[in-house]
Amino acid sequence: WGQAVVADNRPGAGGNIGAEAAAKATPDGYTLFMAAVTTHAVSMGLYAKLGYDIEKDLAPVTLVANVPHILVAHPAVPAKNLVELIAYLKAQDGKVNFASQGNGTLSHLEYELMKSMGGFSANHIPYKGSAPAMIDMLAGTVSVFFDSIPSSLPHVRSGKLRGIAVASSRRSPVLPEMPTMSEAGLKGFTADSWFGIMVPAGTPRDLIAKLNTDIVKGLDSIEVKEIIARQGGEGMSSTPEQVATQIRGDREKWGRVIRESGAKIE
Repeated sequence: WGQAVVADNRPGAGGNIGAEAAAKATPDGYTLFMAAVTTHAVSMGLYAKLGYDIEKDLAPVTLVANVPHILVAHPAVPAKNLVELIAYLKAQDGKVNFASQGNGTLSHLEYELMKSMGGFSANHIPYKGSAPAMIDMLAGTVSVFFDSIPSSLPHVRSGKLRGIAVASSRRSPVLPEMPTMSEAGLKGFTADSWFGIMVPAGTPRDLIAKLNTDIVKGLDSIEVKEIIARQGGEGMSSTPEQVATQIRGDREKWGRVIRESGAKIE
């Protein structure tokens, strides 16, 4: 493009601070937003008020990657697979500490979906991110956790944690031997942790088309796919319409999980 690309990190509120900044930017093709399932399929159900309208203020360009979560258990848990784990959780009747990356995170909602489908109860322990949860997982303070593959994989391979299943709709290329949750016993369980590029609504359609063409060309290259794979993700690309379809499906599913679980963020 002959342009400098600057990463402007705006952390906080589950990605909503960054999303609001992008939504209010000039729609000239010079502001791109790295969206995620949290900002576009979870936030509407969790937050009473957002500073932007997900449907009206941001327009999709392409999907970028899926970075699936993995269900891990401490080795002290006497379960080698998902069926055994659910039976163990049922038998313990709410006594097991089940960690998440925080209230309202995908990690939390995956737990709520598993609990609903599996028919067990557990003690949900929300942390402020993956790192502090992992410290307690390794110490055995908490026993089960939906975590990102990059964070958990080294501990699974070293035997410090036991990998149970991946939460995504298909197996991870990084862990091809690990079954999905659906394959392992909870048929229909899917939780894709996707990322995609959006632009402010009002960006001319010809600019969106050019951004899609150029970014997809990069995403489809072997080099970029390998970079994403090294971070535990699966590179992908799509049309803007496919992003919109993904958002609609996930918003309906996670909205239902949020309503049924009562999860909310003040």
